[in-house]
Amino acid sequence: MKINFLMTGLLGLITVTAFAQKGELNTAQSEYNKYETLKTQKSMGTLAITSLKTARTSIDKAAANDKTSALPLTYALKGSIYASLAFNDTVATTSMPLFTTAEEALKKAKELDKAGENKKLIDGAEITMAQYQLNKGVKEYGEKKYDLAYKSFDYYRTILPEDTNAIYYTGIAAANAGNWDAAITNYQKLLTTNYSKKAAAYQDLSGFYLQKKDTTGSIKVMTEASEKFPNDAAISKRLLEMNLQTGKQSEVLGKIEKTIANDPKNKTLYYYAGITYTQVADQATKNMKGKDAAATAALTKSRDEALAKAEAMYKKALEIDPNYFEANLNLGYVLITPAIDLFNAARKLPVTKQKEYDAAMKQANTLFDAAKPYLQKAVDLQPKNLDALTNLRTYYLGKNDVANASAIKKQIDELTGVSK
Repeated sequence: MKINFLMTGLLGLITVTAFAQKGELNTAQSEYNKYETLKTQKSMGTLAITSLKTARTSIDKAAANDKTSALPLTYALKGSIYASLAFNDTVATTSMPLFTTAEEALKKAKELDKAGENKKLIDGAEITMAQYQLNKGVKEYGEKKYDLAYKSFDYYRTILPEDTNAIYYTGIAAANAGNWDAAITNYQKLLTTNYSKKAAAYQDLSGFYLQKKDTTGSIKVMTEASEKFPNDAAISKRLLEMNLQTGKQSEVLGKIEKTIANDPKNKTLYYYAGITYTQVADQATKNMKGKDAAATAALTKSRDEALAKAEAMYKKALEIDPNYFEANLNLGYVLITPAIDLFNAARKLPVTKQKEYDAAMKQANTLFDAAKPYLQKAVDLQPKNLDALTNLRTYYLGKNDVANASAIKKQIDELTGVSK
């Protein structure tokens, strides 16, 4: 009878002990569930953290006991609890060990959970881990630690591979870190998603290729962008500039003129043609540096011919839409350019060349006055546009109208914060 009593007592002790350890696992789950519910309520923040800490105490006990330590649920819960602890800890030195513990626990949970019974718990924990890395990356990016930010954002992206913010953040951090291959890969992925700012993304991606000195790749990206966004002036202008820089002026103009023939009422096409001729003129001006008198004269002639063609194209655009800001702005620039050259050349003449000086200044004034209506119109349309204001100020300087030039300078300073 005594032996039987002892055996019964021993079995009872084992049962109670096992129940106690299973009870710790149940407590951990119950308290973690309570935390998940309370954390969504601002007024319950303190209670939520208390439940999370209680959950940690219980899961640590369950993980230390032979009866429950190897259970998939134990690892899944431990990963979830520690991920949340890391997320709520804003101090890197104390939060990172918590994050590492969560990462190790979740890895083990995936290995053991063959039936997928804890998938929802594991997935939720991984999203918390992603949020932790997102916050970490934002802080690192703000501190200009772009290499570290890239790694943090990439962790976030790995867990949420279709999240457009995750892809964008990873790509932009990679670019700032000079990791052009990673930047290109992420931006290429970004363009396959429903990202809302694809036009800007195309331009960024084009720039990444240029950083790798891959002009062909850059032009290819901008060509695709122009097909996707045919009415985006910035994209079209950049593609034109890139093609012109690679010596494709004739090809560009041929395409534009052919398109104009099929769509003669499209103001944008005339504007693009104007830009192209303007770029040709600007390139001729750049090529004058260091050239002898004969070469300079030939380049000047080419520049003036290109400017005249640009003028005609911009005027065509304005016939269709007189309030076309970009056409007014660029036409004013085209008309004022030769005026500035004459003005500067006249000022360099010696005092013995008074007659030549007077003739040059008279011609310059005529050209300045021809540009004025378009320069003024551009400012009227966009009073805070710095390019428009600068061009109009140049006109007043050329006309020796100090009062108006000073007034516009004040506007420019206010817009740029110089006067503050």
